[in-house]
Amino acid sequence: MRERAKMTPRFPASRKSATLCTLLHGAAPMYVFFEEDGGFKVGTILADNTTSFQVETLHGKRAKIKAGNVLFQFKEPALTGFLEAAQALANHIDLNFLWEVSGTEEFEHQSLGRDYFGHEPNAIEAAGLLLRLHSAPMYFYKKGKGRYKAAPEESLKAALASEERKRKQAELLARYVAELTAFTLPAEFQPYLPTLLYAPEKNALETKALEQASAATHLSALHLLEKCGAIPSTHDYHFNRFLREWFPAGPGFTDTPACAAPSDLPLAGVAAFSIDDETTTEIDDAFSLAKLDSGDYRLGIHIAAPALGIALNSPLDIIAHQRQSTVYMPGNKITMLPDSAVEVFTLKQGAACPALSLYLTIAPDLSVRAMESRVEQVRIAANLRHEQLEPLFNEATIGQGGDYAYRTELEWLWHFANHLEALRGVKDQARNNLIPEYSFKVEGDRVRITHRMRGTPIDKVVAEMMILANSRWGDTLAENGVAAIYRAQSGGKTRMTAEPLPHQGLGVARYAWSSSPLRRYIDLINQRQLIAHIRGETPPYAPKSEALEKAMFAFEQAYEGYNDFQRGMEKYWTLRYLLQENITEVTGAIIRENLVRLENLPLVVKAVAVPELAPGTRVKLSVRDIDLLALELVCPYTGLA
Repeated sequence: MRERAKMTPRFPASRKSATLCTLLHGAAPMYVFFEEDGGFKVGTILADNTTSFQVETLHGKRAKIKAGNVLFQFKEPALTGFLEAAQALANHIDLNFLWEVSGTEEFEHQSLGRDYFGHEPNAIEAAGLLLRLHSAPMYFYKKGKGRYKAAPEESLKAALASEERKRKQAELLARYVAELTAFTLPAEFQPYLPTLLYAPEKNALETKALEQASAATHLSALHLLEKCGAIPSTHDYHFNRFLREWFPAGPGFTDTPACAAPSDLPLAGVAAFSIDDETTTEIDDAFSLAKLDSGDYRLGIHIAAPALGIALNSPLDIIAHQRQSTVYMPGNKITMLPDSAVEVFTLKQGAACPALSLYLTIAPDLSVRAMESRVEQVRIAANLRHEQLEPLFNEATIGQGGDYAYRTELEWLWHFANHLEALRGVKDQARNNLIPEYSFKVEGDRVRITHRMRGTPIDKVVAEMMILANSRWGDTLAENGVAAIYRAQSGGKTRMTAEPLPHQGLGVARYAWSSSPLRRYIDLINQRQLIAHIRGETPPYAPKSEALEKAMFAFEQAYEGYNDFQRGMEKYWTLRYLLQENITEVTGAIIRENLVRLENLPLVVKAVAVPELAPGTRVKLSVRDIDLLALELVCPYTGLA
């Protein structure tokens, strides 16, 4: 235990002290030193009411002071300069020495004052000591009016260490702010950049420095970091933000489990062809068509069958479940399945591929006479590509007898597709919705944007065949009590559900996604159920399965996130295109109010200063202030187009 040491006087006694019980004598003023609002003050006593005092402060203000707040009374010196003198004395008191000699027990300030000064402290000495004790809460704990206790040694060491850390942090913060405002990235920021860019921690020193520097430079934190060189690539900034949320371990496949297709599947007696754009590698669907001796047609819709090689809860299934879907973006994609698995099951040209096939017997009047599903191998004769097929197969060439591969099959499918569309009650919907579909070709830092009109014969054929397969298989699952996940729509709202509800927008009683099992996990689930039903096996998922509910929730979350990202990256590359081509003026059509859809570019903007115009009115806009980080631009209205 630390003992109170004997001390020699540190300051000479120059005046006699006044005691707390000093009485007023004649006209000589009496003064009071008191505590108020966490600090010390002095005043002249006007009236002593035993439990309180009426005092006048140095500034002439009169106040009522409780007696319990008074530390001591004194006659001299006068109040002018008193607090300044007491503070000057307090500044010269060595805290460490004071702490060492104060002992371990609670003490009264007068007692410590007598020991410290070597005599009864005068008013300035008593006030100076109190000021010093009060200013050092790490050294001395306040225990009551004028009473304190020295902090234990370990507590004091910890408090002093904490204070030193704060001091160093303040110095570091000041340096960070100075460097950032000079547009230099502090070297210490490098390991924290991902956090600062995407999820800044409010109390982190780096975040506080960034906030202060942002305020000083009038730049957002993001733009300040960019100016400091922390964001060398705006593309990578957006891409890495997406990866951080959805693929924290990275978009690659660190461990690729082996995958093999069954070798005992019967070989179908058909040759099928697929229709996709040139960048598609996950070819999910293909078609075959044969004319029967009866005059009927036999249509085959063949879907890649990864469910035959990816068992529930297998390593590959876990990967697919985690990803839920392939992610698309201009110039790139993140596949749901590793390339090794895709290569086994994609419907590639020249191979006999595992498939889940839907066969329909179609009468000359295009009615469906019969339907069956098979699990088999299908020879893929051709992978047709939009880019090469569209100039040959379009509304202008249909029925004109052109000479190209699969002309007969494609034209028959187009007529059948029109028939199916009419049956669904949405005849000519595709034609009425002819809007551009944009494609992005990214090569290095340059982008090329092309467009084609949706609702072409190619689109109609593929869309109607997929709707046919997904609705017929949805009927099969529902009518046989096999659990499945359906895409339902009512009142304009689309959702996933385990109930076989209608899809009003498509005009079908049931719609179970089953046609893209290489790219969507929901389709893989439904395919497993279909294959088990066809083979007479117990389906992997039971009705009202918790696994199905979890799968639906996970898919909807991922699907929304992936689509938002795709839209964001398409906007990013469109803004890049405007900069690349030095486009400073664009035309577009009013959607409503100041919302304008640009012509020949996949971009809707909020125009500035647009007069009141009818929807559809063509307008001209200037383009300026393109911000690739915020994905924003300014488009003032310049006139009618």
